[in-house]
Amino acid sequence: MRSRRRASTTYVEPSRTGPASPVVTAGSPPWRPACTEARTGSQGRARGWPGRSCPPRSSLAGQQNRRKPMVPRRALVGSLAALPFAAAAQEAYPTRPITMLVGFAPGGGTDIVSRMLAPRLQEELGQPITVENRPGASGTLASAAAARARPDGYTLLTGTVSTQCAVAPMMRPPPYDQLRDFTPILLVGTLPLVVVVRAESPARSLADLGALAREKPGGLNYGTSGVGSQQHLASELLAQKAGWRMTHVPYRGTGQSVTALMGGDVDVNIDTLATYLPHIRAGRMRALATTLPERASALPEVPTVQESGFDGYDMSVWYMVLGPAGLPAEIVRRWEAALGRSIADPAINRRLVDSGYIPGGGTAAGAAALVRRDAERLGLLVQSAGIRLE
Repeated sequence: MRSRRRASTTYVEPSRTGPASPVVTAGSPPWRPACTEARTGSQGRARGWPGRSCPPRSSLAGQQNRRKPMVPRRALVGSLAALPFAAAAQEAYPTRPITMLVGFAPGGGTDIVSRMLAPRLQEELGQPITVENRPGASGTLASAAAARARPDGYTLLTGTVSTQCAVAPMMRPPPYDQLRDFTPILLVGTLPLVVVVRAESPARSLADLGALAREKPGGLNYGTSGVGSQQHLASELLAQKAGWRMTHVPYRGTGQSVTALMGGDVDVNIDTLATYLPHIRAGRMRALATTLPERASALPEVPTVQESGFDGYDMSVWYMVLGPAGLPAEIVRRWEAALGRSIADPAINRRLVDSGYIPGGGTAAGAAALVRRDAERLGLLVQSAGIRLE
């Protein structure tokens, strides 16, 4: 008597980017003759397999090759029927509010640029945009949360060059892989850094600052918003290129660092132009140099660090919108277009420029290339400076 076994159908868990598809396992053939336990006997001989109760393996293999498993009709019809709904779901994005994570406290550069863009993005996408601050661990708490989020376009991140290219390798173990765990979408803007001293300081150039560093026992003290920040890395790079002795004094945020410089607790700071521009214009601080290869449009009279004799010096803080790895291409393109139009909006563009930013834009591919470039060069700087976050 023949026993029949139907081909089994295994359903994989639905992916995050579309409906599940039925997968048919290619195991046993749809049917095969039942075998008796005896090796020999009349039953085997009667079926044409002398001395055997089971067909030879080659015979079974031939049956397997001749008979292919078939997808059950219900599974096929169901998967085909789901396709229009999947396409409609992607076209309808977004259908609910979107969260933009920020790794720093309210009032910082990342928070400011995120809240500047949120109302315009809400108009573009037709859904509320909520900026959620998750400060801590040098900005990596928000980045780690974004890396773990579902890649559905409803949790995104405003990251910085430090959180996405420098800080994670300083930690043991790193909280995320800065290249593999994210989908870069678009560069929002870039802030030059500026080397500043108090207005009462005798230093009026980087050459004067170098003379002070050689004269002062123990060298110069400089403040930053924290260990591993871009301000920290920029100061370390200047010290390496100039050969100066400089002592790092980390504070809990930019505000404390500014207060320390104004009060004379530190000698010099390197921080974003947006942070110090009001103090420079008010005459409370003096700008000695800016850190990009080209001069800052907000301070055209101030030379660059390269112009001051330090070839190859190039540091800045950039801000970028990213999603988790695996973000569907359709959602990336939607955000790429929405961000590009928002940044190009005359009112927002003017606010960015007036605050010292260089407005961003470009493409998602360009944003990804920027992350790879800075992750490589800043990783080398972190290694050479021996910077670690405990």
